[in-house]
Amino acid sequence: MTEDLNLSDIEESITAPIEVKKISIDGIRDWFSELVPDVWNVLVKACIAVVVLLVGMKVIAVIRKIVRKSLEKAGLEKGVVQFLDSVLRIVLYIVLLLLILNQFGVQTTSIVAVLGSAGLAAGLALQGSLANFAGGVLILVLKPFKVGDYIIEDTHKNEGEVVEISIIYTRLKTVDNKIIVVPNGTLANSSMTNVTHQEKRRVDLQVGISYGADLKKAKAVLHEVLQNEKKRCAKEEMQVFVSELADSSVQLGVRVWVRSEDYWEVKWRLTENIKLALDENEIEIPYPQMEVSVKNVSPKS
Repeated sequence: MTEDLNLSDIEESITAPIEVKKISIDGIRDWFSELVPDVWNVLVKACIAVVVLLVGMKVIAVIRKIVRKSLEKAGLEKGVVQFLDSVLRIVLYIVLLLLILNQFGVQTTSIVAVLGSAGLAAGLALQGSLANFAGGVLILVLKPFKVGDYIIEDTHKNEGEVVEISIIYTRLKTVDNKIIVVPNGTLANSSMTNVTHQEKRRVDLQVGISYGADLKKAKAVLHEVLQNEKKRCAKEEMQVFVSELADSSVQLGVRVWVRSEDYWEVKWRLTENIKLALDENEIEIPYPQMEVSVKNVSPKS
């Protein structure tokens, strides 16, 4: 009886590992057989998502191009077209993202709900960006400036030509070809100067002559310089006048109207021509002087 038990134990010890090994191999085989279809499905969905992304980007570019041309044909300003194009681009890419997620079985309705709640939280956290967005809308509605205008932002003294009005920022190009990015909220909530909004600007110059100079001759010389300026507005009045009797000079004012785009060119040319004309006619342009007299006092004997 004891030998039988021992033999049976030996048989169990021999056969047991073989059965466990067989079960393990079968389990791995089944696991792989179940995994392969899932991996294949994921790869197929990923390929479809890439195709949807590439095609969607092309479609978005075409839609934006059509919308831009339509807005331009409607006569809208360039700044309005840029702003609406930025909004359209963001909306279309959000729709494209939802389509891609839908390929992986993600419910878009739940995503929209999550985005809504996340948008509320983000709105509270990004109040400055929302203020800039609202500022951009106000700029487009009230039109204090447009693309192509030269503006001076009075808060931080940034100035330049407006090249783009986007959702959050306005881009300015300086005269030395630098780009300044100004938040729309700053431009909408502070004072600013639109230099080129009007078609014409007035050039104002001041020049001093000595008290001993011939005043009438000096005024005639300045008037002739203005008369010879080829880019002045001929229909507008020119003015040469005595503006101030200063300490060491008689200050003459000069005013002439020019087109806004010719302002700096005319101002620089007039400044040079006035100096040359006064020198040619021997009219002195004084500069601050100080007379010092030394009195010799002999000591008392």
